[in-house]
Amino acid sequence: MQFSGKTVIITGAGKGIGRACATLMAARGAQVVALTRTQADLDSLEAEIGSRSVQVDLQDPEATRAAMAKAGPADFLINSAGVNVLESTLEMSDAGYEAVMGINLRAALIACQEFGRARVAAGGGGAIVNITSIAGHRGFPDHLCYAASKAGLEGASRVMAKELGPHGIRVNCVAPTITLTELAAAAWADPVKSEPMMVRHPVNRFAEAEEVAESIAMLLSSDAGMVTGAVLPVDGGFLAV
Repeated sequence: MQFSGKTVIITGAGKGIGRACATLMAARGAQVVALTRTQADLDSLEAEIGSRSVQVDLQDPEATRAAMAKAGPADFLINSAGVNVLESTLEMSDAGYEAVMGINLRAALIACQEFGRARVAAGGGGAIVNITSIAGHRGFPDHLCYAASKAGLEGASRVMAKELGPHGIRVNCVAPTITLTELAAAAWADPVKSEPMMVRHPVNRFAEAEEVAESIAMLLSSDAGMVTGAVLPVDGGFLAV
């Protein structure tokens, strides 16, 4: 799965799964256009892999559209940007809802829309991978808006696969389990917290960001040319049992 001569736009490329995707795609020959909010993350990624940088607050719809225009034409899009505000059904706040849905769902849909418009204008072709979560499939306490945003993105991705397919544009999702980014590794370091969740995984471990990135690269590649409208769990079997 090589991507020489191809360009990929990655939202949330500064940290976590997004950064792992940027590093992997660059290693396989792609030109990476990194979109994220923190300039320091963009600077360090640019120094590391030679990416192009677009600083943007994805909470702002117009800024998101402008950032996609600045990113320019690309062959692939990876929507990795995401946030979570831990609130239960009875505690949900307007601010928490707006933060989570604004970035996880609205910004992702805008990025897909702008990418799709550009690809259709260029004659079609290309692929999108949206990063969702097992939280869109199972009910986890205090994940009300997060679960809604990820389930919503999966539903929207199926619509996009239907509508963009005639233009040769494939749209898929990956649904990772707990992924050991730097922040997550610290959050799940306590065995009292992690063990009850860990035992629900047949492989008896959580995912690494690089493993999620590998799955995304597979879905972007021509090896997955007949795969669209799919949700690929990258979850060590969590959803299967």
